[in-house]
Amino acid sequence: MITSQQINPNPILFSQPQIPKMDHGGQMDGMAMAPPMPMHRRHMMMHMTFFWGKDTEILFDSWPGSGHLAMYLLALAVVFFLALAVEWFSHNNLLKERRPAAALLQTLMYAVRIGLAYLVMLAIMSFNGGVFIAAVAGHAVGFFFFGSRAFSKADSGNGKGSDLPPMTC
Repeated sequence: MITSQQINPNPILFSQPQIPKMDHGGQMDGMAMAPPMPMHRRHMMMHMTFFWGKDTEILFDSWPGSGHLAMYLLALAVVFFLALAVEWFSHNNLLKERRPAAALLQTLMYAVRIGLAYLVMLAIMSFNGGVFIAAVAGHAVGFFFFGSRAFSKADSGNGKGSDLPPMTC
């Protein structure tokens, strides 16, 4: 008759792994839990629906902060002017030549416009109603001044409205 020692000469190599068991307090047998990390400052809750109020974080950690109305208004102005700049980049017609240097400048302008558009999108993702209104107002005012017919100059004859392609979703 064949014994288990003959089939499995080294039972340690081929044994089933031991799974530690948890007691009712959440502790594992023979394992100590790490102490909790101290919190040095309070983190704001991330909203998943639109809300109103000045206590929010926009783009950066702790900016504009909690309880600072002036900083909140500054943050709204920054979002407004970021959206306005996106519209300016979308509707400007500065480049007149077709040279490699002009193509490089056009590519740089495109990258800046997309970067600014992403910053506006990330600001809106704070789900603050004031930030949303500031972004929409910045786009609307920017379109009014740079894209509408209200302030348009006579057509330059090239049939081109902008140096950059239109923004599409």
